[in-house]
Amino acid sequence: MKIMDLTAPLSLNMYEKQPPAKIEEEVVPMLIEEKDYSANIYNLEMGSMAGTYIDFPGHIRETFEGTDAQNCPVEKLYRVNASVIHLEHSDGHGAVSAYELESAFGGNVKTPALVINALGKIRFDGIKFRSVYLDRSAVEWIINSGIHIIVSDIYESQKVHGVFRDFFSNGIFAVCCPINMHLINASVCKLTVVPIPFPGATQVPCRVIAEWD
Repeated sequence: MKIMDLTAPLSLNMYEKQPPAKIEEEVVPMLIEEKDYSANIYNLEMGSMAGTYIDFPGHIRETFEGTDAQNCPVEKLYRVNASVIHLEHSDGHGAVSAYELESAFGGNVKTPALVINALGKIRFDGIKFRSVYLDRSAVEWIINSGIHIIVSDIYESQKVHGVFRDFFSNGIFAVCCPINMHLINASVCKLTVVPIPFPGATQVPCRVIAEWD
């Protein structure tokens, strides 16, 4: 079995409005069996879009259906079967259609999760923001597949034409800013997404692991 971490470091941030991740260390003295030790305690500061993160439907208030980072059933995030689609689009390619996705995969998706690696070996921060995106036909094709979670390096266009709104309206969780997807050399893998279980939060940093035979 192969295991691949698809998680970007917290220092990677696509959005200028998000504060950079910060860590402050506090050293606390401890006495154990009359010997001095020191414990590290950390104050962490980060935005909800630091590194790789998950959007639950409530990330858009109008599509909130009750799921947040704390109450999401773990079975929806743990070792979920996922179809894997690889493309090789570079900066400025523009729209990706349903025909491209179906042709690249070799048919329709029948798993509860989907991985789209549209940029090949290029990392999401290696192209102009949203210069490659899912078009209307691709969004409808993905929704009609019946998935409940998508991990992709592309989503909206620069004009924001409703990709996330439509996914959220259909109960689809979206994982943004993943890395290393080009290294998955299987058509189906198992995905595990581990968000910070912060109560009430509908967008949080997460860790994403893929495994395959």
